[in-house]
Parts: sequence; structure tokens; C-alpha cells
Amino acid sequence: MTRIMSREIRMISRPNGYPTAANFELAQTELEPLKDGQVLVRNVFMSVDPYMRGRMNAGKSYIPPFELGKALEGGAVGEVLESRAKEFKPGDAVTSSYGWREYFVATPKELHWVGREFHPLSVYLGALGMTGMTAWAGLNSVEIKAGDVILVSGAAGAVGSMVGQLAKLRGCRVIGSAGSAEKVRFLQEECGFERAFDYKAAPVLEQLKLVAPDGIDVYFDNVGGDTLEAALTALNVRGRIIACGSISGYNEEKPRPGPSNLFNMVTKRLTMKGIMVFDWLHRQAIFEKEVGAYIKAGTVKHKETVVEGIDKASDAFIGLFQGQNVGKMVVKLA
Repeated sequence: MTRIMSREIRMISRPNGYPTAANFELAQTELEPLKDGQVLVRNVFMSVDPYMRGRMNAGKSYIPPFELGKALEGGAVGEVLESRAKEFKPGDAVTSSYGWREYFVATPKELHWVGREFHPLSVYLGALGMTGMTAWAGLNSVEIKAGDVILVSGAAGAVGSMVGQLAKLRGCRVIGSAGSAEKVRFLQEECGFERAFDYKAAPVLEQLKLVAPDGIDVYFDNVGGDTLEAALTALNVRGRIIACGSISGYNEEKPRPGPSNLFNMVTKRLTMKGIMVFDWLHRQAIFEKEVGAYIKAGTVKHKETVVEGIDKASDAFIGLFQGQNVGKMVVKLA
């Protein structure tokens, strides 16, 4: 194997509040020669996701924190360039957790083979990747039935836009909150949401009363904060909350107080279920078969915001917290 130089993004300081470009550096490293049982991969797309912000903090969490001075990690899809393992051959497309770099060497157990029938390959980071599977798993984690009114926050993002489309296929009436008029149009015109509103335009609860005067049955929570509090008021008796994320508080230097109306959990006999996609990996093949069929049929749309170049990866990540993405944010590397 010819020696390969690979560029990568490293974290050089931990963010205080919102991450900035000063927290990252673009570095270059030389890959070691390939050994027996190893595979050389060139990344084609890498993912940036809000959950990565939590890994930038020091201390124990549900996922180990990123290490200072080392390449970051995250979802990526790439092409096998060379293989000394029987499981893969040159030209195979694979997903991995070796994002934030152009090339890497891995063992077969660290790679997941994917087909090339979907284009671009970045679909395996979005609709057919961990974000799509998060949406699918969340809807499977509580009782969802036809006719339910479901509110999705962060609805124009990678997870939220998939939640709404999959819930529509189950016969639900879907309402979405998003951060701009453009995103509201995207939800209604491209994703098929019955109603959507800009949470920046007026208090969430006021808008929710207008679009769902009879209340909601399910709340898929991607943001926490004021929208969670509004949902606790709007939920009907025996409503369900799918707790997926809380992006409104990810950059807070101190934890914010919880909802003032949490006692509604008791009076309305609500159910709140946390969802971690890692707990569902044993059902990944089922998810890929089901949602892959929807994408092939055109009943589920895959929307992306694409940034080009490894040198722009940290900007793309920061852009997540500035509302710059519609659908899945990915970085094109090759």
C-alpha cells in the first residue's frame, strides 16, 4: 500500500457555550501500511449531528467524551480502496463511525456494508442512517395509532423530517415546529405535514392552540425547553412523549430549570419514553428494509444540506446550532 496522507478535524479545546472555530483544527496525518485483516476506506460523506456537542464536554456521559488533540468521531459513508480482509473488497460502500477524516484503516467489525442502489451514498447517513433509524425507533417505542395528532419539534431537521413522514404513513395527523418560514414551507409542501409553524414568530403554546385546538396525542421532542413545556399543556389525557433530544439546551453553561408544568404528567396520566438509537441496532436490517422500500417508492423524501470539503466540517457542525440546515447536514469529502 502506498503511504496515504489524510486530513482530519481535531478538537483542541472544549467549548464554553456555543462551539466556535477556535475549538477545532485541521490536521494532517500519515496512515500506517495496511495489515492482514484490515481495510482502507476513503470517506465520501461524513455526518455532523447535534448529539456530538455533548461529547465535547469533559466528564462521563452516555457516550465517552471526545479527546483533546485527537480526530473527532461520527458517522461516515465511504468506499473501500484496498482490503486485506475477506469480508470486503475494493469498491464496496461501507458506513462507519470514522467521520471527520478523509481516509482511515479499520477492521471488518468496525464497518457496515451498504448497497449502491441509493444515490447519493449520503442517504445512509440520513434517511437510511442513524437519524432515520432514530425517527423509526422513536415511533416504535410508544403506541402510535392512525388518527393520532403528533407534534414534532425540530421538524425540519434530519430526525424531525423523517418522524413526520413516517408518522404520516401510519395515518397520523402531523404538526411540526421549525425555525423559519422557509422551513415551515418545506414541512408542508415537501414532507406532507398538515400544519407547521415558526416557533420564533410567537409563543409556542399560542401557536399550538391555533393549529391543534383539540390538543395533541403524541409529542416527539427534539428540542426540550419551551416547546416541551407547551406540549405538556397541549397533550391530551394519556398522551405520549418520545424524548429524543434537547438541542435548545445543549450549549447552556448551566442546566436550565425543568418545565414548570411537569405535574401534568400525573394529572393527564402521560407517558414519557426516552429513545437511544444504539439500543435498536439489533433491528437495523428491519429498519433498512422497511424505510428503504419507502424511499424507492418515493413515499419518503430524503432532504440534505451539503457542505463541501473537510476544511468546512467544523463550520457545518456549528451551523447546526444556527439553524442553517434543512434536513440532514452532511459534508462531502470526495
